[in-house]
Amino acid sequence: MDTPFPGLGTLINTVTVLVGALLGMAVGHRFADRTRTIVTDCLGLVTLLMAALSAMAVTSPAFAADVGPSAPVLIVLGSLVVGGILGSTLRVEDRLEGLAGTVRDAVMRRLSRGTATTATAAATATATTKATVRAEATVRAEATATVEDPTAAADARERFIEGWLTATLLFCVGPLTILGSINDGLGRGIDQLAVKSALDFFAAMAFASTFGIGVAFSAVSVLVIQGALTLVGLLLGSVMPESQIMALTATGGLLLVGIAFRLLDIKHVRVGDLLPALVVAPLLTAGVAALH
Repeated sequence: MDTPFPGLGTLINTVTVLVGALLGMAVGHRFADRTRTIVTDCLGLVTLLMAALSAMAVTSPAFAADVGPSAPVLIVLGSLVVGGILGSTLRVEDRLEGLAGTVRDAVMRRLSRGTATTATAAATATATTKATVRAEATVRAEATATVEDPTAAADARERFIEGWLTATLLFCVGPLTILGSINDGLGRGIDQLAVKSALDFFAAMAFASTFGIGVAFSAVSVLVIQGALTLVGLLLGSVMPESQIMALTATGGLLLVGIAFRLLDIKHVRVGDLLPALVVAPLLTAGVAALH
């Protein structure tokens, strides 16, 4: 599918994630808790499937040809270990959670101010009678109602962070993200990103029905990350040889396994701390290929 300008695929993908998330938020409250749990389990299983497909990149003939038949698995292992050490030392996951929490708190404060301002305007427009007094009391009640109790606020903050981080990793880690964005930048069309957009739409709708507005904010992550990859493809042409892309894809697949484990309540893997492995994988592959 030819495109009139580079980046169109990323824009389409961003819109589909946002629309899917908003639809999920609109209908999510209609679901019972047990239904939301089932939806989350389904997402975990599908994420596990996607992870397995991505991890199979470790068997790529091009990967083995560049680094040797026994090296791909060791490269992925080394990438995860080195990336995990770097990530835990830099506290990547804690910083990402802090960023997501800050964004969430800012959004909630903005919404609270908007609600209070609207209510105040309505009260001011009311005649200065007893009705005015009642309206002012309503304003104060609504303003008070916008302040969450500590337990509810903590739960909402955690849900926002989990939704944003999980959706970002799911939407931005994988072969379609990398290859699709780079091919878009190279002018080879947006076929891969079109397929990814359709998948992300339904995934965002399902995630948002459980995690809420944090999933909608992952659209910003999609725009930034895929936009950067498209720009790299546009400026530098073929950025990485296939072996490096396969190493990155296989490593990303194992990160998705960690996400699946979190969704299925098997183990809370600190996937954020493993993110540097996505940078280490192609670099390590290049080093091994140079020695091979």
